Amino acid sequence: MVTREVLGTGLRLITESMPHVRSVSIGVWLTRGSRHESEDRSGIAHFVEHMLFKGTATRSAEDIAQAIDSIGGQLDAFTAKEYASYYIKVLDEHLPTAVDLLSDIVMNPNFDPEDLAREKKVILEEIKMVEDTPDDLVHELFTQHFWEGHALGRPILGSPESVESFTPEILRDYFRSAYVAPNLIVSAAGNIAHAQVRDLISSAFGKLPGARAPFDDTPPVVVPQVIVRSKELEQSHVCLGTNSYPQNHPDRYVSYIMNTVLGGSMSSRLFQNVREKRGLAYAVFSGLSAYRDAGNITIYAGCANEAVPEVVDLCVAELRGMKAAPVPETELRRAKDHLKGSLMLSLENTASRMSHLARQEIYFERHFSLDETLAGVERVTADDVTRVATDLFSNGSLAATVVGPAPLEMTRKKLDLG
Repeated sequence: MVTREVLGTGLRLITESMPHVRSVSIGVWLTRGSRHESEDRSGIAHFVEHMLFKGTATRSAEDIAQAIDSIGGQLDAFTAKEYASYYIKVLDEHLPTAVDLLSDIVMNPNFDPEDLAREKKVILEEIKMVEDTPDDLVHELFTQHFWEGHALGRPILGSPESVESFTPEILRDYFRSAYVAPNLIVSAAGNIAHAQVRDLISSAFGKLPGARAPFDDTPPVVVPQVIVRSKELEQSHVCLGTNSYPQNHPDRYVSYIMNTVLGGSMSSRLFQNVREKRGLAYAVFSGLSAYRDAGNITIYAGCANEAVPEVVDLCVAELRGMKAAPVPETELRRAKDHLKGSLMLSLENTASRMSHLARQEIYFERHFSLDETLAGVERVTADDVTRVATDLFSNGSLAATVVGPAPLEMTRKKLDLG
């Protein structure tokens, strides 16, 4: 049973009662992420997320850690391109403590200058880690050039220069403008009653400001590019991609199926043809990224330097093949069952249910039942997949990024989708 309510301040509350479990997962979701930042403030949403765990007006970072450990709970947070999340999983009897902790963290941060100086070092190390993790780096570089000049293309972590520039005043200004009731969603799933959660949330979050500042929501423009970065590595890392659909697009289910057939499972075409039949890559897969007004579909492969041309040719051939002939019925059936199974398995715990509720609210402002989603997957036909592949894999639409040991070459002609 899912219940949605908008409180008087504008804060949205979504709960799902799961009486057969003994846990509760509750999260505070901020509908602001790295895409809502200016270039000189790049990384500030992520930095504030870190700082919120460093202490409040009445609790130190150690107090927060002890409070969550003393009830056997799990507390975590993350920042994404379009939102940030703070969430706790506890036994149902500890829900009041969880709400008290969460509200203190997201409403009363300390922003202590000493903590800030320490956290700068931590985040600068985090940025270096991406540089030293080539499969992350190739995706980061791909995204930066795919949506060049737009906030969606910039790293969530920010740049060393922007992170170094943050002061307690800058963080407080951002916090005051972003962490307001209309920008916040509280989602909870588990052994709960909606009225009980509403009473706790109304009391704990009642003092949140009710006005929100406007933000730049210009959609990004894609200019497909070929980017090669020389780096002393044992293998090359390849990322190819084209434009895809935003979160709420009517053909989203078709794109899920197409991605599964292409490279989203172990029986997928890329996995079978690049890894299993030819042994050219240990890791090869495709993935969808979808946002409010944009999206992309990417293919990743890690391979020997001399294998890059062949791997790219095989990937391009698979993209062309998606347009050239309908997906056979057995392959379509397998993709549907894989998607449906993955979805149902992913929703078996309270934390994933809670996240699912929040993301649906962020992108659709409504809840889709599992049956609705499964029906959407089931409706997809082979002709739909061919139509969407033809739409997305048009000639000139493919961008590429390669990170690996020199010499590396990549021409636009190799990316011709016909």
